[in-house]
Amino acid sequence: MLDTKGPEIRSGFFANGESKVCLTKNENIILTTDYSFKGDNTKLACSYPALCTSVTNGQSILVADGSLVLTVLSIDEAAGEITCRIENNATIGERKNMNLPGVVVDLPTLTEKDIDDIANWGCKNNVDFIAASFVRKDVDVHKIREVLDANGGHATKIICKIENLEGLENYDSILAATDAIMVARGDLGMEIPPEKVFLAQKMMIREANIAGKPVITATQMLESMITNPRPTRAECSDVANAVLDGTDCVMLSGETANGEHFEAAVTIMARTCCEAESAVNFDSLYQAVRNSTIRKYGHLSTSESIASSAVKTAIDVNAKAIIVCSESGNTARQIAKFRPGMKVIVLTTQRQTATQSYGVLKGCTSKVLSSTEEEESVISELLSEMKANGVTNAGDPIVIVHGAVAQKGATNTMKIEYA
Repeated sequence: MLDTKGPEIRSGFFANGESKVCLTKNENIILTTDYSFKGDNTKLACSYPALCTSVTNGQSILVADGSLVLTVLSIDEAAGEITCRIENNATIGERKNMNLPGVVVDLPTLTEKDIDDIANWGCKNNVDFIAASFVRKDVDVHKIREVLDANGGHATKIICKIENLEGLENYDSILAATDAIMVARGDLGMEIPPEKVFLAQKMMIREANIAGKPVITATQMLESMITNPRPTRAECSDVANAVLDGTDCVMLSGETANGEHFEAAVTIMARTCCEAESAVNFDSLYQAVRNSTIRKYGHLSTSESIASSAVKTAIDVNAKAIIVCSESGNTARQIAKFRPGMKVIVLTTQRQTATQSYGVLKGCTSKVLSSTEEEESVISELLSEMKANGVTNAGDPIVIVHGAVAQKGATNTMKIEYA
């Protein structure tokens, strides 16, 4: 996965080689748009050239993930400076993120560096996903797709990170354009009131579930484990509730990127997810997803109908697994949409389809075939393997979904075989 930089705003560097500055509550500080300026505890540089025309008196500016709050007192457009009051004692380092809650930032979602990274690194290395930061509208998604298509990245999928108010307001059109969604709660919690983040999370997950697109819940899930060997009970509940909300994936960031207990964080997150999934009634969940889809769109597409029927059949006959033959991954995505409570195995000849399905689509694992003619023999091998591993017993039903002809979008066959 390639994570784009996006239209981020950062504070600048410090004078005299200092790595940190200490700021005192109720003192004033100046922010300047001259990013070459080396700052101290009285004046800091800001990377956003349009700062003075974007903020208003009385507005809050959040720095370093909200650990420093500033209130705008006066604006000097001619000098490119604003004077702020420091609302809390804080010690900050260089190049910390800055958020302007409620402001439509006048920066491109896809920077020149992002375009270069996608074209000259992402496409050349066949990355599976582009995680697009600070997506604000559907045209941002179309622009990324244009860059991918122009550089041979046709199979790369786009994950839109919703982390600002504008992206949240345009969520429906972004969801229609993207391949997947990431609920990026860290920055979103500084753009909207923190007490409303859980509502936004539930809404985004619900709509992605109905659209049949994978959704990832991310940031600050086990934040305390960056330094502590055990999470708080609230953090475990947060992970579990994301699963119960319907998320396909949960993601660790700082906990594994620079945390002291990265292995323990992954282990306890996996255990929490398993516990949460054991509390899910998959039959009721299937009905809820199907009914919500029909209520919103009026009907199911042909391939969705096959996927829905396959999952319902698997539930009714208590199948031990669903085997999906899928070239593009679309059939696998639609099977995962209807939330089967059993293992889903994706068979495909496309390596990228396999990696984009495995662990990303809910409940899916995958296997790469050398050709479509291998399907029948591989299915037989899988059935034997599942019996040998104790996953199934002789006579247990397995649901198989594939197209009668080997082509993308040709999902028209469902059958039941027995182990």
